[in-house]
Amino acid sequence: MGKRITTSIAMVYTAKEIANKIICMAKDDMTNGGDAMTNLKLQKLLYYEQGYHLAAFGTPLFGENVEAWVYGPVVPDVYDLYKEHGLSPLSYDGAPIALSSDEEEDIFIQVFDAFRDFSAIGLMNRTHSESPWLNAKPKGRGTVISLDSLRKYFETQLR
Repeated sequence: MGKRITTSIAMVYTAKEIANKIICMAKDDMTNGGDAMTNLKLQKLLYYEQGYHLAAFGTPLFGENVEAWVYGPVVPDVYDLYKEHGLSPLSYDGAPIALSSDEEEDIFIQVFDAFRDFSAIGLMNRTHSESPWLNAKPKGRGTVISLDSLRKYFETQLR
């Protein structure tokens, strides 16, 4: 992805704002023949966006917890918001938020671009081999993946 950016970013967004930004970006993929954004895929992209943001800036992108569930990392508030959609594509008709700096936007887009072509199941399988999810026990609602665990793992991915 790149190297750690030493600039301090103080803005923390809501997971819902970040989810909506991802859904808007994925809408462009769908019109070009890409995969639809499902809740399962969205959850994994939230995990990667949070992890790389922590690694690059030392601060979380959003304030809500990422949890280790059986099917991989999940942000419960966002999961609950979209769970009635099942495997159907998600949509958001509003305007996506703009992140507070060009550096944040750059990392966000790099992460999205790096993982956009993976299927939801492909992303789930990938997260199942990564230490933040592996080391969080037991798996299920309430099992928080610590910010420290995310930061440490994703710092190794920036090198």
